[in-house]
Amino acid sequence: MSVRVSAMSVLPPVRWDRIIAQLPQSFRKEAALHTKDDFNNKVKTACQEQRTGTVGRFKISKVIVVGDLAVGKTCLINRFCKDAFDKNYKATIGVDFEMERFEVLGVPFSLQLWDTAGQERFKCIASTYYRGAQVVIIVFDVSDIATLGHARQWLEDALKENDPTAVQLFLVGTKKDMSSAAQYSQIEQDALKLAKEIHAEYWAVSSLTGENVKDFFFRVASLAFETSVLAELEKSGSRQIGDVVRINSTSNSLHATSKKKQPSCCQ
Repeated sequence: MSVRVSAMSVLPPVRWDRIIAQLPQSFRKEAALHTKDDFNNKVKTACQEQRTGTVGRFKISKVIVVGDLAVGKTCLINRFCKDAFDKNYKATIGVDFEMERFEVLGVPFSLQLWDTAGQERFKCIASTYYRGAQVVIIVFDVSDIATLGHARQWLEDALKENDPTAVQLFLVGTKKDMSSAAQYSQIEQDALKLAKEIHAEYWAVSSLTGENVKDFFFRVASLAFETSVLAELEKSGSRQIGDVVRINSTSNSLHATSKKKQPSCCQ
């Protein structure tokens, strides 16, 4: 006897600390992708009425994390996914990824977090995994201004493989714990300016202390979820409009045919 296993049954359950009931707020209002305080009303209604389409069943949003060598990409992902920090990390060779499951407004949702190599010699390997990303996270080190200067190139490389209009961008400064208040204040101004220019949302975090890490990834998951649901609703609306057009067209065609078949005396 064969047993059919659904796609949902092989996915891990959602952890209690990955449940999102309200829209997490941005780090800085002046550099945010979403300035409202709550989820889109259409999205909330769709979740309540269980009309989210493939979101919650098969939809997995791909997130790529890019940036210079040693800016803390792996540490950022490990702090969120494993609640761990290792000072003696090994540089990523090629790519690695983690899967994180959330429940957003009662609907299961998954993020696939791709940790890409920052070394120049592995760039060609890593870039082959950029395609199909819904979210691009560009990471720089707040204690090293040069890494912020390279952010535009990382963005350009990532967008070569993706539709720029369909990708959500985040600019994230790591190692916040290693900067003095004065140093951080200066680089934050430059980072905010860049974030506005490239239409990215800005965040600053510390993987060592965990500061803002969970809030950041909850924000990423929430905005990716909202975008995915809105896309599903748009597709659903297009299908319904198409069905109405086809029905009306068929009805008119049948009416015309029926009229032609009537005896001349009845016309």
